[in-house]
Amino acid sequence: MFEASFGRGDAVAIAAYTPDGSLLPTGMEPIQGAAGVQAFWQGAIDMGIKQLKLKSREVEELQDTAIELGTYTLLGSDGQQIDQGKYLVVWKEQNGQWRLHQDIWNTSLPAPAQ
Repeated sequence: MFEASFGRGDAVAIAAYTPDGSLLPTGMEPIQGAAGVQAFWQGAIDMGIKQLKLKSREVEELQDTAIELGTYTLLGSDGQQIDQGKYLVVWKEQNGQWRLHQDIWNTSLPAPAQ
């Protein structure tokens, strides 16, 4: 669903985190709450990220919480790779539905030469 929503450019659907969900992007302060999460993902779409590919490596479920470890690839409009890296997501089950709660990722690409 996350990947499909990204492909449609639907920041509202992408931001379907828990009400107090948070993003922990590289080089930024944490972003918490629906409005901030949606604005972040809309900004990513507006920057030219058109497709997201996720590959889950491991999921551990603990009652109403699950922890997912995986890798991602970000692609632009012509399919060129913009970034690739790894992520860790905490999921929470609320009213029978699993929703993103905490989301952190970082690139696996080398830092640009200075």
